[in-house]
Amino acid sequence: MEQARTTAAGKYERAFGEWAVVGGGAVVDFPLHPPTEQAALAGQEEAIAWVRSWREVGLGDAVVWGTRRWASLGAQQVPERLRLNGAGEVARFARKAQHWLRISARAEALLAAFPSDALADAVRRSARRIAELDDADFNRLLQVLRWLEENPQSGLYIRQLPVRGVDTKWVSAHRGLVEKLFASVTGHDSLGLGAPPVLVRVRFLDPALSPGGLVDISASVEELAALQIRPRTVFVFENLESVIAMPPVPGAVVLHGSGYAVDRLDRIPWARDGRVIYWGDLDSHGFAILNRVRSLCTDVSTVLMDLETLKAYRDLWVEEPVPSTGVFSHLLPAEEQVLEELRKRGNVRLEQERIEWRYALERLLASAEIAATG
Repeated sequence: MEQARTTAAGKYERAFGEWAVVGGGAVVDFPLHPPTEQAALAGQEEAIAWVRSWREVGLGDAVVWGTRRWASLGAQQVPERLRLNGAGEVARFARKAQHWLRISARAEALLAAFPSDALADAVRRSARRIAELDDADFNRLLQVLRWLEENPQSGLYIRQLPVRGVDTKWVSAHRGLVEKLFASVTGHDSLGLGAPPVLVRVRFLDPALSPGGLVDISASVEELAALQIRPRTVFVFENLESVIAMPPVPGAVVLHGSGYAVDRLDRIPWARDGRVIYWGDLDSHGFAILNRVRSLCTDVSTVLMDLETLKAYRDLWVEEPVPSTGVFSHLLPAEEQVLEELRKRGNVRLEQERIEWRYALERLLASAEIAATG
């Protein structure tokens, strides 16, 4: 019988979302594989106990019996199939009764509050996540969806949502589910909430460029874009420790690139239109990011992303776990040569921070002098 319960549980797990949406109408029918005559003879007590268990299970007509005519044992009534009618019956037999009561009630509540075919499909696909919520969180989910439906473009920050018990941590934990259900209810891809400003770490290496004497700041893209400065050199580093370690440099600013988030440089005019010196990891993703920077900014050169640097630190190479396989149309021939060398060597990488700082700083300062006189 335990094998049959396992079979029923598997069918329940695969279908309970669909059943919850359509109201529980389901028929699950599968064979019970009664013992053969040979097996019954070899283990009569086990065979008798197995048949008796199906007589006493209390499923009534759900157990379909048949007659087996065996030469040694005569005619025997054995359970041949189990035919469970309705999701509730399947759930009870599979020991999922409480789960079914929870998900069916929640699907009904959601569809009653926001009736639509799109929501029914979303509930079907999200049924497992919906069932996992505790009662308090499911009630919060309903309240949040109602409020967002009434205020689809509120512009509020999460902290400002007027729903008791809903805070930033709650939304972070359940955002995927909320977005999926909200989109099905309203057709909107976004929750219409305000997004925290994107902050960029910046060090003003020349006091003449620093706002109010500040040297090391994190500021929004909009605030940085509003600065009326014209640095001669805009360093963009992928490694934050390298940003922090930079000494004063006349006419220079250094920004933390934050990987593929370098797209934000396009929104900072003095970086986009200035002379950018980019320093990223010597790996395929470093060159992919460089390719993106060069597609956005007017004047971009690199430092420490050459064959000389790569070969000088050969003992510190490691394998790149998931290399970028894109085609980078904005790389210069020398940069393409380095990328090809990385790939030829088995997709190796040299992380920026593994390069000795004294070696790196000498070349960084030299590149700034070239930018100043170029």
